Amino acid sequence: MSASGSATAPRRRPPAPPTRAEFLAQKLAEEIVAGRLMPGTPLEEIPLAAAHGVSRTPVREALRRLESSGLVETRPRRGAVVARPEPRRLREMFAVMAELEALAAAGCARAMRPAERRELEALHKRMAAMVRGGELLAYRAANVAFHQALYAGAHNGYLAEIAQDTRRRLAPFRAAQLEAGGRLRQSHEEHGAIVTAILRGDGEAAARLMREHLALTEAAWGRMMALILGEPEQNQPVS
Repeated sequence: MSASGSATAPRRRPPAPPTRAEFLAQKLAEEIVAGRLMPGTPLEEIPLAAAHGVSRTPVREALRRLESSGLVETRPRRGAVVARPEPRRLREMFAVMAELEALAAAGCARAMRPAERRELEALHKRMAAMVRGGELLAYRAANVAFHQALYAGAHNGYLAEIAQDTRRRLAPFRAAQLEAGGRLRQSHEEHGAIVTAILRGDGEAAARLMREHLALTEAAWGRMMALILGEPEQNQPVS
């Protein structure tokens, strides 16, 4: 206990470095969402293992992760191939993610400790420098840390668990949409509004702004895919 009688918030451990399977899954996801691996492209374990200098085990795990995100599908006698994200399924996942993160943001406004609030502010300021420098990869990593800080700051273990799991499944789409023109700056501005609401203790505003942030993230992804595939945007609301 400190002299004022309040407990010092425990320092969160930095995120563990990605496993080989996680790193490979992200690399393949970036290739897919950027249109460099087109729908129907075979993803064979042995060539992938040789190309990336790993055994077949992390390749197999990476493909399973991508299948859960909807980027890869396994077909009888054909093995794994690049899939096209099913629009309705993706909209459903984004809708659930928006509600989970809205709950987390509202929880942070009520329960986030002073030290955690200072860390969140500091992270947001560091991300501003990344935006100015156009540091996409650094911003992507910091963006994950930002949302993880919100899950932790709500102090609801079960919410953090299911939010992390859902985010993991949407990670390729959320990472890719940051490549859209002007999205890096817009994302940071949206974060800023959420941080301000949290610091003011306004849970209702924090939740509303988070839902808007996820809606804009989904829309940016839809625009990217429409450009890649040369098709009309397909991110209409779920009926």
